[in-house]
Amino acid sequence: MNTTVNTKKNQKTSSLMSIRSLIIMTMLGTISVILMKLAIPVWFAPPWYELDLSEVPVLIGAFTLGPIGGIIIEMIKILLNLVIDFTITAGVGETANFLMGCSLVVPAAIIYHRNKTLKSAIKGLIVGTFSMVIIAGLLNAFVLLPTYAYFFKMPVDSLIETGSKINPAIKNMSTMIFYAVTPFNLLKGSLVSIVTLLIYKRIRRAINTIMGI
Repeated sequence: MNTTVNTKKNQKTSSLMSIRSLIIMTMLGTISVILMKLAIPVWFAPPWYELDLSEVPVLIGAFTLGPIGGIIIEMIKILLNLVIDFTITAGVGETANFLMGCSLVVPAAIIYHRNKTLKSAIKGLIVGTFSMVIIAGLLNAFVLLPTYAYFFKMPVDSLIETGSKINPAIKNMSTMIFYAVTPFNLLKGSLVSIVTLLIYKRIRRAINTIMGI
C-alpha cells in the first residue's frame, strides 16, 4: 500500500518537474530570441556574421537542466525566431545558428555535469568554445556557405568578395575561415562564456526556486 502511494507521489513529482522544466526552457528560449535581436556586426567579418549573447540563456539552461535541456532551449530559440521573422536565408542561417549553438553548449554542459564546480564550468566553456570554432570552420567551408550560395543562385566567390570588402585579408575560402569565421566564433564563445560565469549562480537560484528544489 505504502509502495503504491509512494510510486504515485513520485510520478506526480516527476510530472510536475517536467512541466516546470518545460516552462523554464521556454522562458530561456524566449530570452535568447530577444538577445538575438540585439546582435551587432563585427568589424572584421562579412555582415551576416553578427555578434549576440543569445547562447547565454541556453548555457544557463544546459548547466541547470543538462545538455538535452540545452538542445531543447536552442531549438525553441530557433523556432520562435522563425515564427517572428520567418527566414531570409532559406533556413541556412537558422540551421547554422542551431548547430553552432549546440557545438558550444553540449560539450560545456556534459563536462560541467560530470562535476559541478567552477573549475568544471570553466573547462567546459573552454572546450565548448573551441568545439564551436572548429565545427563552425568546417561547416562554413563545406556546407553552409556553399548551400547559401546555391539557394540564392550566386557563386561562392561572391560571398568571398563581400568579405574582402570588409576585411582585405580575405581572398578565398581558406582566408575567409581563418580571418572571419574563426575569430568571430572565438570572440563570441569567449564573451558568452564570461557573461555566463558572471551571472549563472544568480539565475540558477531563481530556476531552482521555480523548480521547487
